[in-house]
Amino acid sequence: MFGDMMGMMSKLKEAQQKVEDTKKRLDTVLINEQSSDNLLKVELTANRTIKSIEIADTLLEDKEQLEDYLILTLNKAIKKATEINEAEIGAVAKEGMPNIPGLDMFK
Repeated sequence: MFGDMMGMMSKLKEAQQKVEDTKKRLDTVLINEQSSDNLLKVELTANRTIKSIEIADTLLEDKEQLEDYLILTLNKAIKKATEINEAEIGAVAKEGMPNIPGLDMFK
């Protein structure tokens, strides 16, 4: 019984390390998003850290329009990053789960 418990604990620690490694790797996965007219471009990591924002000069003339562009474009980029992040972390976590009776909802 204790052997099984020790094996499960070891497997959980291994899974936790894989999740941490995946999170670090996701810092290098870049998502590029732009407005439909290419006046605004954003780049962020799959961990949802903004890396760069490029704004066309014409947008600088209208504060309200720029704010709208930022909201729309950043939200699209964050949504993509979140989908990638959740898929990657979920796959690693699911793979590392020990076979515990009654916890098969992760499969």
